[in-house]
Amino acid sequence: VWLFASRAQPLFRAVQEKLDRLNQILQENLAGVRVVKAFVRTDHEKARFDQANRELAGRTISVMRLLAFLLPTMTLIVNLGIAGVIWFGGNLVIGGDLTLGQLVASINYLSYSLFPMLMLGMMIGPLSAADASAGRIWEVLDTTADVEDRPQAQAPPSIRGRVAFEDVCFSYDGVDCPEAVLDHVNLVAEPGEEVAILGATGSGKSSLIHLIPRFYDATEGRVTLDGVDVRDIPLDVLRPQIGIALQDTVLFSGTIRDNIRYGRPDAPEEEVITAARAAQAHEFIMALPDGYDTPVGQRGVNLSGGQRQRIAIARALLVRPQILILDDSTSAVDVETEAKIEEALDELMDGRTSFIIAQRISTVLNADKIVVLDRGQIAACGTHSELMASSPIYQEIYDSQLGNGASRNG
Repeated sequence: VWLFASRAQPLFRAVQEKLDRLNQILQENLAGVRVVKAFVRTDHEKARFDQANRELAGRTISVMRLLAFLLPTMTLIVNLGIAGVIWFGGNLVIGGDLTLGQLVASINYLSYSLFPMLMLGMMIGPLSAADASAGRIWEVLDTTADVEDRPQAQAPPSIRGRVAFEDVCFSYDGVDCPEAVLDHVNLVAEPGEEVAILGATGSGKSSLIHLIPRFYDATEGRVTLDGVDVRDIPLDVLRPQIGIALQDTVLFSGTIRDNIRYGRPDAPEEEVITAARAAQAHEFIMALPDGYDTPVGQRGVNLSGGQRQRIAIARALLVRPQILILDDSTSAVDVETEAKIEEALDELMDGRTSFIIAQRISTVLNADKIVVLDRGQIAACGTHSELMASSPIYQEIYDSQLGNGASRNG
């Protein structure tokens, strides 16, 4: 039993790994079916799936062969044991050293003792499969979160919204600053300020703002909220103060109303509508057959990119955050709608701090502070007019988008 169990357990683990690979390919194909069709890669994806399926089948057949060999082998061993008892016991009975009743009793005792062993052999397959599956589950459950509350974390009496980055370095691998995504960043956003962040792809824009709600922790330096290190504020106190619309919009199955209310399930209807109006989503929602009760398909597949982004902005606004973060969340929205969103945000976020990552410079010209990131460092910081006079990088971004003929004074 021990020998078969030691052989079966790693085989079942390999089966689980191959099954995981098969499910991964299946999920990727279902989620990216339009991309597969657009690039005419149907045959390639079928071949990937077939290959993974064959590998899973091969591992499963190996396990079944082992299990198919197990029970007959154990039955043979049991029967040989009984035959041995009869042979040697029979000789003892013939020699007068053992009675026939004692021989029969010995055979019965042996049969009763070996029957549980046979049952255990039959359970090796399910037990080994369960052990392999449990091992993979425990790997997940035993994983410790990188971001946790400090033992001394305490909720501040109030939050005004002053955010400061103090000599912050950050790396996803935890390496030193010379190799970091963010390199010695110093930045202050006063309460009520609108801070716009510009920069090339990979300059560290999203990484910077993700440090505020502690999606990650700074490798060096610290991020403070009203002078308190965010690591000293409990997560369940810090994050409700922050409304965020991420670059990759994620919607959940349910109605449009459910998605807007995601951060505040008990929000009254009038506040839902107000947030939707501010995000310029109310009109297109009301044009849908069921309005706010319109079901949202998986990951919002029945909505356009711009519609999904506006719902995400409404969701962020509904929590009435002290700090608002928009991570390139209007990239799929036309310029006119984006301008209306900006105008509504100026009214709703009055007295609250906001961070806006944008690719279109026209939307951030009136920001209180514009930060230009370059290779993880702040290359320039100031208002539009200040940067036009002092920052070649900002001038290049401005000219590339608005043209040399446009007014440089905003």
